[in-house]
Amino acid sequence: MVAAIVLINVERARVDDVAQHLLKFSEVSEVFSVAGQYDLVVIVRAHTNEEIADCIAGKVRGVPFITRTETLIAFKTYAPEDMDRMFSIGNDEPKG
Repeated sequence: MVAAIVLINVERARVDDVAQHLLKFSEVSEVFSVAGQYDLVVIVRAHTNEEIADCIAGKVRGVPFITRTETLIAFKTYAPEDMDRMFSIGNDEPKG
């Protein structure tokens, strides 16, 4: 599974409309309304990089009221249990 994080700017007062539209795409797993430089953060998941590209270039960019996007391709996903293992290296204290 390949994942991408898409940072999106939207025309004023259209954030909810765009978010709802994006959720219709099967590759979009989550949409977050955020504060800061961007208006929305979208998590896109697919089986191949080509499917990610098709979704972003063919679907996301076609949504009305989107003014700018920036896409980050994820190389590796860290689950909470992975993070526990990473930060416990060298820590021999028993849990309990």
